Amino acid sequence: MTFNPDADVSGNTARRRGRGAVVAGAGGVGLLGIIALIAGPLLGIDLTGLLGGGGATGGGSEPQEGSVIENCLTGEDANENVDCRVASSQLALDGYWEDYVDPYRPPQLIIVDGATSTACGTASNAVGPFYCPPDETVYIDPTFFDLMQQQFGASAGNLAQLYIVGHEWGHHIQYITGVMDRYPNNGTGPDSNGVRIELQADCYAGAWIGQMTKEKDPDGVPYLQETTEAERQDALNAANTVGDDNIQQQSSGSVNPESFTHGSSEQRKYWFASGYQEGLDVCEQPLTLTGDQL
Repeated sequence: MTFNPDADVSGNTARRRGRGAVVAGAGGVGLLGIIALIAGPLLGIDLTGLLGGGGATGGGSEPQEGSVIENCLTGEDANENVDCRVASSQLALDGYWEDYVDPYRPPQLIIVDGATSTACGTASNAVGPFYCPPDETVYIDPTFFDLMQQQFGASAGNLAQLYIVGHEWGHHIQYITGVMDRYPNNGTGPDSNGVRIELQADCYAGAWIGQMTKEKDPDGVPYLQETTEAERQDALNAANTVGDDNIQQQSSGSVNPESFTHGSSEQRKYWFASGYQEGLDVCEQPLTLTGDQL
């Protein structure tokens, strides 16, 4: 387990949006889909049109504010249900970042059910997790974790899932602190600003996970338990899975560093582990080191 079963997670403000879309699974998206879901959103590109209908919705309209995540009251609920797990992580993330960013304003968290519109294009099970700066919202379709397991052999367990949420939260921190303005998109490549931004977000996720047991519910119960070695390896496995070189190798059989947008598997694992072991201080380094040092 990752959450303390008795923790009160009812205070999360996550909402569910999207109805009636076809859920992409092992046979639904393919390698083009995983490239789109990893590369597209953080470049500000909506690639769902390439994926053969993955973003189509049906079944009526949805309330713009979304609906609450039902049956998500305790840490036990979070351990048993992936939607609740993602929603509950918001509490520990906001508590952590409030201590380090002043003034801190939390992002909105949307659990995507199929597809929903955003200020950055369509959020869907074809595009995967992303942060949208214009509406300061993290969008996550939990079926992404199934895709990692089914198509890439990732274990994608509880802590790996929290790493991915923490990574997207890291982009919100970069946005509200001005990092994104100081390091705007300047193309692709191993030394690009895009790669730097992604590696820092990995480091931020690691730093949060290293300290996340300190965040407590209103009754003083820690939201989360200490991580185990197996769980940490699971998170590193997720970082390895979403490395540019791994994605390229599995999609085309070759690797082109000049088209990197997120960093190699080794880089992503390194900066996640660095944040976990050393804390936030080390997380400025991906922005300033040279390409060889990254």
